[in-house]
Amino acid sequence: MKLTLYHDINSFYWDVYGILMRHESQNVIPLGNVIIGHAGKDKTGWRDTADWLMATVSDSAGIRLTAVMTPPFQLTLYATDNQNDAAALVCLVEGIANTRFSVPGVMSEQSLAQSFAQTYTAVRGVHHTVQKHMRLYELSRVNPDIPHVDVRLTRESDMAFLPYWIEGFGLDCQLPQDVKLDGDNARYEIAAKRIYVLEDNGTPVCITKMSREMQTVCGIGHVYTPPYFRNRGYATSCVAAVSRLVLERGFTRSILYTDLANPTSNSIYRKIGYTPISDAMEITFET
Repeated sequence: MKLTLYHDINSFYWDVYGILMRHESQNVIPLGNVIIGHAGKDKTGWRDTADWLMATVSDSAGIRLTAVMTPPFQLTLYATDNQNDAAALVCLVEGIANTRFSVPGVMSEQSLAQSFAQTYTAVRGVHHTVQKHMRLYELSRVNPDIPHVDVRLTRESDMAFLPYWIEGFGLDCQLPQDVKLDGDNARYEIAAKRIYVLEDNGTPVCITKMSREMQTVCGIGHVYTPPYFRNRGYATSCVAAVSRLVLERGFTRSILYTDLANPTSNSIYRKIGYTPISDAMEITFET
């Protein structure tokens, strides 16, 4: 097995893009990141590729394992054609040990995440904790029984609530948040024109984000309804509306992740027309 560490995003892109595209929906995070990095138009925060860990593990048959980490976020992995290889994982873990990178955790397809965590803890002498069991859903047609509603892009006047809603989403997902930082993120998202707002009689009630855009697939995330407005069908309407926008833009599929510990969101997405395609796991490491 041969480990290759990349310092040039373009070289990494050309080596792994075709491989990641074999399972485009499944690779929404690593593939989306590679596309963003290769485009090079945005180096804000984690998008600066100078800070990324980019690696492949190969044998005589070609690349067997692809790894991307965009600090401070977790490592994402893809085993080519979903064929996990224990030797490739050992090669990757031992190789990372000789770099400046510290891996806070892994987020990947379930079996691969588990295998990496077992290998990483054995080689590095750390502990691992499963944080989330997730499910990846895919949609190619919105359920026609879901009524059409209008959504709009966020705008500067939404700064009255948007940073707090972003914080609320993070708290719901058990992510550490800071309202001041979320304010910066909110203005960034407004400028990027990716977060949509659903209003009821002029009052904002729910947001949904159109995230990573790939060749035929676009991701959806950051679905948030403030507690006061919950259980009124707003999330269903908002996600369905943004999903329709994705398809209208020419993408063949819309995809999203759910936390399996939240039966409400899983039920909502199935109602809209999303079908599960794979399970994933988020695991953190501690000394």
